[in-house]
Amino acid sequence: MRYLEIAVPEGRRQAVLNILEDEEIEYVVSDETSGRGYTAVVRFPLPTRAVEPVLDRLRRAGVSDDARVVVIDAETVISEEFTTLRDQYGRGGRRGSRTSRQVLRTKAEEFTPQFSIYAVMLLISAVVATSGLLADSPAVVVGSMVIAPLLGPALAASIGIVTGDDALKSTGFRYQAVGVGLVVAASIGLATLARLAGLEPAGVDIVVATELEERVSPNLFSIAVALGAGVAGILSLTRGFSEAIVGVMIAAALIPPAAAVGITVAWGMYGAALGAGVLVAVNLLSINLAAIATLWIAGYRPQGLFEVSPTRGPTYRYAAVFGIALLVLAAPLAGITLLDFQTTQLESSAEEEVSVVLEQPQYEELEAGDVAVELDENYPIQSVDRITVTIVASDPGPVPGLADRLSEAIGTTADGPTVEVQYVVAEDRGPDSETRTTVPSSASPTER
Repeated sequence: MRYLEIAVPEGRRQAVLNILEDEEIEYVVSDETSGRGYTAVVRFPLPTRAVEPVLDRLRRAGVSDDARVVVIDAETVISEEFTTLRDQYGRGGRRGSRTSRQVLRTKAEEFTPQFSIYAVMLLISAVVATSGLLADSPAVVVGSMVIAPLLGPALAASIGIVTGDDALKSTGFRYQAVGVGLVVAASIGLATLARLAGLEPAGVDIVVATELEERVSPNLFSIAVALGAGVAGILSLTRGFSEAIVGVMIAAALIPPAAAVGITVAWGMYGAALGAGVLVAVNLLSINLAAIATLWIAGYRPQGLFEVSPTRGPTYRYAAVFGIALLVLAAPLAGITLLDFQTTQLESSAEEEVSVVLEQPQYEELEAGDVAVELDENYPIQSVDRITVTIVASDPGPVPGLADRLSEAIGTTADGPTVEVQYVVAEDRGPDSETRTTVPSSASPTER
């Protein structure tokens, strides 16, 4: 429920009262004597869903152009006429607590902090996210999402587009662009210091860290996360759900990928940086597109729902631009997703073929271990580099011809991935104990 106070300009008093009478709204009117151009102050309670249509009627009557309107949350209203009004706006399944677009604009502005505070909080979030990714710590990465003030800026642009608020739209776009840039720049600086300090493990690819690897080689499922964040963000503002939790979800789609861009740039891995950058762009587009679609479907317009809205054309244009850009950027993600499926299928079929080969009598003393499909380092679009088969044996040393048989069974070709065999020696040290030692020698990449 809401409680409205309207300072009515001179010459508009009767128009306001006529509209309230026509809507059967209980009101209290008093004279306004401040000499500021207002003739009266009208106060009245409204169901939440009635705020938007009533203010629309006042605006169409030319009242709200110069009037001052204050909307306040009301705990309860005890009145038979108010109950009737609430039931009227709840007819046909429409009863609910959808926030009016006037209040929605205010909420978006409230969740968009002062720029200096916004920048400082994002810098802190970038430092925490970069540290978490370098340390491969999920808990630290989650902490960076909690402190990122991204809810308001991520949704302000979409709310501004759909409701025709150019200032709010510009603020939203500016905050999003500058915010992502700050996170990337801060991550580059911190990651460069970390590399100069010798934190790069010798001979180890920096992106082998799980938290980082999934950001530099994203798949189509990443889009689902960002789309869900956009929808949930709008619902949190319009339906009163927990904004804090949704803010973390939006930050999860933007902060770690942006930090991954900075880390990979600092390490000179520009292909991986491209992959993380594509993920950031895809998530930004997805959040904005989902927010616009959710707002439009919910019926938010600068005018009434059944009128021709001046923002219809701009909203469609922005949605089309976001949608087309998203489809273009989703193409490499589709390739990565297809590779993931192919890798899983190849690993499964390779395990089956290894088991079949080892069932032959000459290999009865061998036992199949893990089968791993390894990708090359050509980020973001990788390909299968080798298939590593682990064999458990009682004696050290490679088994002649085994790599050839496995390669033939798995079905690799001359231009395909290498089949590499690693041997693990099982040493029996007692009736109830057994240890396994990996033999450093393995099948040569050319042994097929």
